[in-house]
Amino acid sequence: MSPAPAGDASEDRTVAEPSGAPGGTPEVRTSIPRHHEGPARVRVDSVVLVNTGDGKGKSSAAFGVMARGWARGWRVGVVQFMKSGTWSTGERKLADHLGVDWWTLGDGFTWESEDLDESAAKNRHAWEVARAKLASGDYDLLILDELTYVVNYGWVAAEDVVAGIAGRSPKTNVVVTGRDAPVELVEAADTVTEMTMVKHAYQRGVRAMKGIEY
Repeated sequence: MSPAPAGDASEDRTVAEPSGAPGGTPEVRTSIPRHHEGPARVRVDSVVLVNTGDGKGKSSAAFGVMARGWARGWRVGVVQFMKSGTWSTGERKLADHLGVDWWTLGDGFTWESEDLDESAAKNRHAWEVARAKLASGDYDLLILDELTYVVNYGWVAAEDVVAGIAGRSPKTNVVVTGRDAPVELVEAADTVTEMTMVKHAYQRGVRAMKGIEY
């Protein structure tokens, strides 16, 4: 089925999808969206996106934006919290290939850490690096991967993160990822998407796969 036209849509027509049974009565699955005029569109210098929720795809979506921004000639940077640099990932290989600046400054998630005080110190340092990059004016896009954990663990105050993002260079777009985005960050963002897990292969014992998870 063709994609819906750009803009807001109101659902007032229906589409029938085949039931799969020869000669069966088609089942109405959803409504066909129609174009609806919403508020007047304005241009802004930059936006803040937050990808949160317990489902898969928060970082994956952010790295899709990374690739899209690079393709538009943007200067792109990634600061990773929590994660350590010991694990080779496809997104890091892509970033190196494209010339995207990348800092992985954590030492692994808390269940991997042998010293939580050291983990806290490293992630506070990662925030200081991120805040400097936000203010520098050197980037059209910065991805702050897994930043929400650092706030939720009490290592960096939510108010400091919101202030750092609000005080960024005017043309620096920001994508923040991580579960349980703090309400202060949600309120400050322009677009917030919550990934909801319906099912995951991990639940039936399937190991993480190269090219899918990393």
